[in-house]
Order: sequence, then structure tokens, then C-alpha cells
Amino acid sequence: MAKSDENHMFVSHYHEDEEHIKGMKELLGDSYKFKNSSVTSDKFNRANNPDYIKSLLRSRISWAKTVVCLIGPKTHDSEWVDYEVRNAAKQGKRIVGVFVRGAKDSDVPPALDELADAIVGWNKDSIIGAINGASTFSKADGSPREYRGESRTNC
Repeated sequence: MAKSDENHMFVSHYHEDEEHIKGMKELLGDSYKFKNSSVTSDKFNRANNPDYIKSLLRSRISWAKTVVCLIGPKTHDSEWVDYEVRNAAKQGKRIVGVFVRGAKDSDVPPALDELADAIVGWNKDSIIGAINGASTFSKADGSPREYRGESRTNC
């Protein structure tokens, strides 16, 4: 397993899907330990200036090696998730989409559909493989998904 300092992650998510961050940590267990820099209820601040919030998010994304976007029923409607994914791409971060249980293909945010390096289901091996560099694209049901975005290379 990689050193814990190599497992810095930003988990982009719709706020109502926060519980799935803990669920993903439990699913991965000892196989993949990670530190999460995303904004969660235990790290919440009451900032309301969009420029200030964007600067905080940029900094937290910059710290991360990988950005994982949890795909839930309302993720595709979140302007903040869209911003986080697009900013991660600008920073050259690996971007992995993960369907939470019950999500549908139509829940994939436009930025993720365009910029993801991998999109996988709620499966331990698939998630770890995608984080570690496998360019796997799956639909919510686990069947193969056609990649619709442009090819990106991470430096």
C-alpha cells in the first residue's frame, strides 16, 4: 500500500450525499486509506462569498492527489460539484467518478462526463483501480460506459 501522504483526496459531492464519504472509507477498509480535504459538515464554514469559497476549494483540491466525485441523485444539479471537477481538471488532478448505490446514469454531472479519468460503480476493487490509474468507465448498473469526454493526460 502507498504511504498515507500519497493518498490525499478531495471528495466532491452533493451535500446530502456526505454520508457516502464515510461509506466509501468503510468499503475500502484497510485496502486504501485516504485523507479527505473536501468541505464536510465537520469542516463547514459559513462563508457566502463565492470568490472566497472558490479560493478555499482551489486550495483543498490543490492539496489532493485525486478528486473523487460521488455520483448521487442530485449531483448533476450542483454548481459547486461542477466547479470542483472543472478546477481539478485545470490543476491536472486525476478525476474519478463513483456511483453511490441507487444513482442513475443521468445523475452524472456534465463536467464529470466531460473530464473524468474514470467512472466506476460502488465496488471496492473498481474504486481502488480507478484511483490508482485504471481508466475504466462504467454505467450505474456496472456495464461498460462509453467515454464521452476529451482525452486528458495528467503530468
